[in-house]
Amino acid sequence: PTECFLSQPEEKQENTVKAKRRKKKKISDVLQKSAPKPGVPADLQNLLTQHFGESRSVIEIEELKLSDSCFLPANDLTHSFSSYLKEICPKWAKLRRNHKEKKSVVMLVLCSSALRSLELIKSMTAFKGDCRVLKLFAKHIKIKEQMNMLEKGVFHIGVGTPGRVKALVDQDSLCLNSTKYMILDWNWRDQKLRRMMDIPEV
Repeated sequence: PTECFLSQPEEKQENTVKAKRRKKKKISDVLQKSAPKPGVPADLQNLLTQHFGESRSVIEIEELKLSDSCFLPANDLTHSFSSYLKEICPKWAKLRRNHKEKKSVVMLVLCSSALRSLELIKSMTAFKGDCRVLKLFAKHIKIKEQMNMLEKGVFHIGVGTPGRVKALVDQDSLCLNSTKYMILDWNWRDQKLRRMMDIPEV
């Protein structure tokens, strides 16, 4: 009699690799692999074009373009904050002496948070000498206080957040006519690893 064999199901090969779940890339992983780069004028120009591109006409966008001569060299990340400021502003002592206007500052430093502003104020001690620095952020300081200080005294450096600086400019409490330098804290990242320019409100 012919033998009858039951066909057994083939054993799955053990070495078949399970389909790997795609691991979501975290920004922290990306940042670990990429070193921070000094900001260049094109970075800011691209941001302005992206932000205003849909709401402005071609002519208005052309007017927003700043020539490269408006920009000073960025910190190549080998400098401390004070030594960087000394390099880009060698005649600071003279500028500081000649500044007599109220409601204005010679140098405006913009950063993403109040804590970062305080950090930068501490780190510019070697540069600022005896000039007066004004804190321009919302944490624990009312806008009325800042308006009064700007009206009554002469300040040389303002360090603060874009939101509060904009509010003071909108209310004509801060005049930018005598501002010679605007420093953007470009590479610093907050706890969520966002740079100032990554925050939609900014």
